[in-house]
Order: sequence, then structure tokens, then C-alpha cells
Amino acid sequence: MAAIDLIAEKGYNGVTTAEIASAAGLSEKTLFRHFGSKLNLLESAIDRFRYAEEMRQLFEGKLVWDLESDLYAIGVKYHEIMNRNRKLLMISIKDEAHLPGLKERKMQHPHQLLDFLDRYFRTMAEKGKIANGNPRMLAFTFLMANFGAFINDLEAGENYPGIGLDSFIRESVKIFARSVAR
Repeated sequence: MAAIDLIAEKGYNGVTTAEIASAAGLSEKTLFRHFGSKLNLLESAIDRFRYAEEMRQLFEGKLVWDLESDLYAIGVKYHEIMNRNRKLLMISIKDEAHLPGLKERKMQHPHQLLDFLDRYFRTMAEKGKIANGNPRMLAFTFLMANFGAFINDLEAGENYPGIGLDSFIRESVKIFARSVAR
């Protein structure tokens, strides 16, 4: 999407609707007819970034109830989605303070993923596959570890050179699984 490319490059306040329309091959009038404002355009793009639905599909149909296998699949899917939407996430991180409601809108998806993970860990505990504990905290810990790795990778892995994303996912899943296994 031309708008996302421009906003990621110049910042929300640094790009005009005329520039966005031109890059998209539209007139500014057409842009306003469809979106009404630059903020509505950005919100529309954020709404299209619905990773919770892709994650729901994973949780509902592709998990095998083996902790390491499932957490690896969840981690890989999470990073696949996050990297596909990297520019939009950079915008939301950089510009959320200037744009009312942006933080709440972008947090809908992580909150849904936290709920999916929470239910997964509760079910795994009920099945006797992990130790009883605080499933919500397990979910949050797993999510934050992966979010931290994504943020590091957002800067092309420069903060911790030599630590690749796939290696991180594999090792963190092994450590996590060993720490909660029965």
C-alpha cells in the first residue's frame, strides 16, 4: 500500500494526502471519497492487519497438543505475520503518541493472541501436559519474548548480531517447554 510506504518513510505528519494519492495513482479527491482523512486511511490499514484471525485458525485447527511443536508453530506464524506487516508496525510504534486511538486499535490483536495463548496453556494444564501455574502469565511471557525478538529483528538484527530469528524461536521454545513441562 502506497500510504504505508510513504508514512513509514516520512512519518505520519511528514507526508501529505496529495503525496499518498499520487503514489497510489489516485486523485486526492478520490482518496478523500474513500477514506475521508489521512487518519481514516491509516486506521483502515491497521484494521486490515488482522493477525488475530490467522492466529485463531492456527489455534483452532493446526495445533497437535505437543508443547514444543505447538509453541514452535505459534512462534513461526507470529513472526511471519509481524514481518509481513513490519512497516505498519513501525508506523504504529513511531507515531502512536501523536494519533489518538491508534494504540488501542493496534493493541486489539496482541490482546486476542494473549487470550488464545492463555486458553492453550489452560487446556495443556488440564490435559496434564504442563505444570499447573498461571496460564495468563505463561502466555504473556511467551508473547513478550517473541515481541522482543521481533523488535530486535525490526532493526535488521543489529542489536544482537549472530542470533538468527529461527534459532531464537527454536531455543526459546525448548527452554520454555522444559520450564513448564510436568
